Amino acid sequence: MKIFRWMQASIALPATLSVVVLFFSLSVPMAAAEVSDAWVELQGNKMHLLVAGPKKGRAVLLLHGGKFKASTWKKLGTLDALAEAGYRALALDLPGSGQSPGWKIDSKVFLAEVIGALDIDRPVVISPSRSGNVSFPLILDHPEMVSGYVPIAPVGVKEYAPKLKPSPVPALVIWGDSDRLFKPAMAKTLAASFKKSEVVILPNAKHPAYLDQPEMFHEALLKFLAGLGG
Repeated sequence: MKIFRWMQASIALPATLSVVVLFFSLSVPMAAAEVSDAWVELQGNKMHLLVAGPKKGRAVLLLHGGKFKASTWKKLGTLDALAEAGYRALALDLPGSGQSPGWKIDSKVFLAEVIGALDIDRPVVISPSRSGNVSFPLILDHPEMVSGYVPIAPVGVKEYAPKLKPSPVPALVIWGDSDRLFKPAMAKTLAASFKKSEVVILPNAKHPAYLDQPEMFHEALLKFLAGLGG
């Protein structure tokens, strides 16, 4: 398990863990990618999503926390960053959020059904906060359906971390060092549940850490995706 830190992380690490210090530099702003609205039918309901990037690029499926929606990733520049790097970004409006109607879902099978409905091959799943309720069951029961997992201070760590260990899915665990909802020390607990994992603790970042440090978040995400290979 690798631990990546910018500035100072609030987790005390055992001596057996390697620490890599990364230096962040600002990059030249890139042109905005074309982002399209799309709909997918699931359980008799139409779910909205935003799509960007080449159709043949590796699929990256972006979920969201309870207070956010698909357009959050557009405003943050994440869809642009992924599309510019050649990935196929698909940001969902989960049921009852954004433009998707609300309906009762079975969290144990929901995301597997979404991936099937979207007809995408082994996406990388980005799962902040409350979306852990639907992403953890997928990682636990169908690891073969994903090529990577990026949990961002997700709910369900105490419940699922023991069950996952050791998961074959490569994971990038992201946390804010000022998260008051879930302690940053939980990042190491979650990362230990995967055979191959990295931890990024973002400085001066609260629970939705990607909002406070978008450049650092994007840099860490793109580095992780590049490391997955083909």
